[in-house]
Amino acid sequence: MSQSEIQNPKSKIGLVAGWGRFPIVVAESLRAQSCEVHCVGLEGHADDRLRTVCDTFVWGGVARLGAHIRYFRNQGIKEATLAGKLFKHRVLYGQSWPSLLPDLRTIKAFFPHFVLGSKNRNDDTLLSVIVSEYAKSGITMAPATDFAPQLLAREGVLTTRAPTAAQRRDIDFGWNLAKQMGRLDVGQSVVVKGQAIVAVEAIEGTDACIRRAGELCPQGGYTVVKVAKPQQDMRFDVPTIGVSTIESIVAGGGKTLAIEAGKTILLDEQETLALANQHGIAIIALPAAPE
Repeated sequence: MSQSEIQNPKSKIGLVAGWGRFPIVVAESLRAQSCEVHCVGLEGHADDRLRTVCDTFVWGGVARLGAHIRYFRNQGIKEATLAGKLFKHRVLYGQSWPSLLPDLRTIKAFFPHFVLGSKNRNDDTLLSVIVSEYAKSGITMAPATDFAPQLLAREGVLTTRAPTAAQRRDIDFGWNLAKQMGRLDVGQSVVVKGQAIVAVEAIEGTDACIRRAGELCPQGGYTVVKVAKPQQDMRFDVPTIGVSTIESIVAGGGKTLAIEAGKTILLDEQETLALANQHGIAIIALPAAPE
């Protein structure tokens, strides 16, 4: 090993990858920064293409927390990040807890939540447990956006069409409600038309909420508002939009999407905005209000 290599060792970052393009983009960004990327791909969620992007890659069950941590420690990882969606309804209700084959560390960490029932299973609660367990093993969880800050949406109207005056009233109406829902850790998105709530996101996720709104409001023309939670922890569950979000809005007949600038991940920006422009959908990123 050369003297320069000793003085400037390549940074090693662990990546816990869920569903979607986000983990791939994060891995590519880290590699562009000359970091080694060691990835645990969550089974049933992660994209197999991560194998070709990361320096090392293993599949891991969603309930194998101890195995994930051992893998990272064996790779010399001291800093890691979470990226990508975890389909919570599959984990909680798609199969029984024992059928997930949890390892001992997972059982101990989540015993109050899944066995005793003395603690809730909200997203922030469960993800905070994961972050705490990593910290106990000397691994710090950092926000994925620290490694790919270019993904955060800039402020302003992002599409060729701006929201109409009526749609701006729907945005204002939905924004406060979405913030309240986020404060309760229920969901990040609401769908509004004529200053009435059409649908609220819960465990099903944003895309399913948007499509449900299309069923409830078949004439379309509604507005989707997606915001960060008050006091959003940027290490996990950061609001994310992309091509699939626009496809859902198109399928349901929606016309406007409002997001929070600087706190929303915009994946594949060119493709996402091009698709929105093609279908006459307005996207606006509004500044975060002081909290």
